[in-house]
Amino acid sequence: QIKVTCTQKGEASWIEIKDNGSGISTENMKKIFEPFFTTKKVGQGTGLGLALCYGIIQLHGGRILVSSEEGLGATFQIVLPLPT
Repeated sequence: QIKVTCTQKGEASWIEIKDNGSGISTENMKKIFEPFFTTKKVGQGTGLGLALCYGIIQLHGGRILVSSEEGLGATFQIVLPLPT
């Protein structure tokens, strides 16, 4: 299950994507935004998705935050500045 919420806090838009999947291990949390890092089998992913998201969000002056607990899913928060 995936839940997406969008809110405005001050001068920023917050987009939260939360799932109830298997979560991300503490060891993998340190690497998830690195290009070509994947936990999938060969041929099932390139490991570029989160690295691309990270770069695009930074280019827009934003940031991406992640929290997770193994077995309890993951939550990604994207914070983007509002245009002035």
